Amino acid sequence: MIDYQAARLSMVDYQIARRGMTDLAVLEAMKAVPREEFVPEALRDRAYDDTALPIDNDQTISQPYIVALMSWAAELKGGHKVLEIGTGSGYAAAVMARLAGRVVTIERIASLAQTARTRLHGLGYANIEVISGDGSAGCKAEAPFDAILSAAGSRTVPPAWKKQLTVGGRLIMPLGPFGDQQLVKIVRKTNNDYAQKTLVAVRFVPLVGGTR
Repeated sequence: MIDYQAARLSMVDYQIARRGMTDLAVLEAMKAVPREEFVPEALRDRAYDDTALPIDNDQTISQPYIVALMSWAAELKGGHKVLEIGTGSGYAAAVMARLAGRVVTIERIASLAQTARTRLHGLGYANIEVISGDGSAGCKAEAPFDAILSAAGSRTVPPAWKKQLTVGGRLIMPLGPFGDQQLVKIVRKTNNDYAQKTLVAVRFVPLVGGTR
């Protein structure tokens, strides 16, 4: 029988902290979220492996380090409102919910959205709203956001995401064709001025929707 708490603490130490992550809030959030609750039953013993894992509908739960890196890059603080594109299992939303004030997360696959909604409610995450729909257009009804994080890659930056950021807001997303993506951070400096920098090479599922 695996001691999941011990495995979680070891994951944070070896996979995240020893890779240079020093943000204590992010490390504590990663320690607090039970990743084993977000993977299929048959893969629970691999919940803390240093890799992405498959979930339903040919989707994945991201590698723990990437979830930590994206959360850190987004500079999440209490009171911030966050938009996540691609709920998946709900794991990243759970991590972000421990760092920000409110998380709105959109999932295009209705069954995944419902499963994540039920799971997050059962785990007591009251500050997460799961929406079933096309995230490529963002969420105009809830905009603006202090941060937007995408769990799907796109060849171009969807214009709606940039427009739905607050001034000073951060967009973290995989950019580029599938197989040659870079995780980028885009900061809205003014209404019409954005700064972009590359963080690391990544491999995410492609963005699906009306805007790519």
